[in-house]
Amino acid sequence: MELSTAIAICGAAIAAGLAGCGSAVGVGIAGEAGAGVLTEDPRKFGLVLLLQALPGTQGIYGLLAGFLIMNKIGLLGGSLVSLTIQQGLAIAFSALPIGIVGLVSGIAQGKTSAASIQLIAKRPEEAGKAVILPAMVETYAVLGLLMTVLLLNGIKI
Repeated sequence: MELSTAIAICGAAIAAGLAGCGSAVGVGIAGEAGAGVLTEDPRKFGLVLLLQALPGTQGIYGLLAGFLIMNKIGLLGGSLVSLTIQQGLAIAFSALPIGIVGLVSGIAQGKTSAASIQLIAKRPEEAGKAVILPAMVETYAVLGLLMTVLLLNGIKI
């Protein structure tokens, strides 16, 4: 395998790995808050689960970006394309927006989801507002994914 291909593969790993870590931490933070609420009122499980699942989307976005990178270099089709070092680096760098934003926003969304879980514990009638607050953090994960896709599509191979 060429060095340039290995560098591009590192990009896929960065996208999936960093965004996945952000989701794992975020889901864990929300889960801790959710477990506390459910000990008091197990009937809130559905909404708690929704709020806990929200930070998991960053990992999905990172995985999608990783698949797009692997597809672009032919790794999924079994026929690797020949890349220059510059192309390999460009592909790796294109993974940074979703990797970094996914890491940070997954954790931030987990914290916001935890706060929203506390909100529904005390004021269940505010469930709509409780979902909107962590969903606002999601916007930046989507923008990170969009930037990765645009950068990746701009690389000619």
